[in-house]
Amino acid sequence: MTDATTHAETVEDDAVNAAVHEGFETAADTIDDGPDDHPGEHWSDLKFVYLAIGLAAITAIEVTLSYMVDDLGPVFLPALLILMLVKFFAVVMYFMHLKFDNGLFSLMFYMGLGLAVSVYLIALFTFKFFSS
Repeated sequence: MTDATTHAETVEDDAVNAAVHEGFETAADTIDDGPDDHPGEHWSDLKFVYLAIGLAAITAIEVTLSYMVDDLGPVFLPALLILMLVKFFAVVMYFMHLKFDNGLFSLMFYMGLGLAVSVYLIALFTFKFFSS
């Protein structure tokens, strides 16, 4: 090969590399996770540890309640459902960062929770759980 051909290929490669690099910079600018993109403030690692400890405490309460089913009577199921809702929202909003995302994602999770609770309650009514 001649020097002119080698020089032309080098210039062409440099132009392609520059275009690709510029494309990555443009894509990075559009994906910017600046403060305007997310409402609220992101949590520190320590806050996530505190939340995990709180979720473990709620789980311990749920396990304790499961051994007290005869003592609690009709309060048992609503108590477990409320604790389940608290844990669900805590995990979804903070560990899955839904609090910092688009509201459409929140709506999808709320709809999923409503559907799950509805199906669960329909199943309980089917087995005449509430009639006793």
